Amino acid sequence: MNLIIDVGNTLVKLAVFDNELLSLKDSCLKVDFLSTFHKVSNAYPNIKKVLVSSVGNFSEGELLEIKNKYKVFVLTYKGSIPFKNNYASPNTLGVDRIALVSAAAIQYPNKNVLIIDAGSCITYDFLNSDNQYLGGAISPGLTIRYKSLNRFTEKLPLLDPKKPNYFIGDTTDSSIHVGVMQGVINEIDGFITLYKEKHKELTIILTGGDAHYLLDSLKNDIFASSNFLLEGLNYLLEHNKDTC
Repeated sequence: MNLIIDVGNTLVKLAVFDNELLSLKDSCLKVDFLSTFHKVSNAYPNIKKVLVSSVGNFSEGELLEIKNKYKVFVLTYKGSIPFKNNYASPNTLGVDRIALVSAAAIQYPNKNVLIIDAGSCITYDFLNSDNQYLGGAISPGLTIRYKSLNRFTEKLPLLDPKKPNYFIGDTTDSSIHVGVMQGVINEIDGFITLYKEKHKELTIILTGGDAHYLLDSLKNDIFASSNFLLEGLNYLLEHNKDTC
C-alpha cells in the first residue's frame, strides 16, 4: 500500500492506494496533520511507501516523523516523470502540476490533454499527443477572487463562493457572485476555445476542490475527476519507488 500526502496552501490531503485502487481519502488542517497521519497509519498497517508533495509549508519535524516510519519519496521537479517536460523553467514548475500532467500521460496516452485544476489557483496544463508537456497558465481561484474584492475595496463584503442561477445580479451580493463565477466560467471556456483552435482533438479534464461549482455551467465536453491529482501522485510514487 502507498500513502500519498499532498500539502496544499490550506489543507493537507492524505490518500491510501492499494495498487491503483483508492482505499482512503482524508484531509485536515495543517495543525492537525500529525494526529491525522498517525490515525491513518494505524488504520492501514500495510502501508509501505509514502510520497510527500508540498506546495505549502511543511516542517522538517513533520517530514522526519514520516521518515522514521516509512520509506519516503519527496516529490520535486528533479524526480523521474512519465512525460517529456518542455517547460522553460522546470525548477519553478509546481509539484501539483507535475502530478496532474503525470496522470494525463498515464491515463490518456497519445492524446492532446488540457488539465484544468480549480483550486486556490486555477491552473491550465497542456500535454500534447507526443507526450510533451508544453506549459499552460495560472490564474486566481474562486476564493482569491472573492477575497480580493473585499480586501481591495472599502465596502464590498467578503462572501463564500456560491453558484448563481442568474446572470444579472440585482443586489451587491448577487452581483459579486455573478461576477466571480461567470468570470471564471468565461475564462475557462475561452481557454478551451483557444486550445481547440490549434488542437482539434482535445481531451479536457476538470479537477480541484472548486470544480463542482463550474462543471455544469461550462459549454464544452469535459471529464470531471476529483481524484486526478492524487492518482498522479500515486503514479509518481510507483515511477520513483526505487529511489525511496
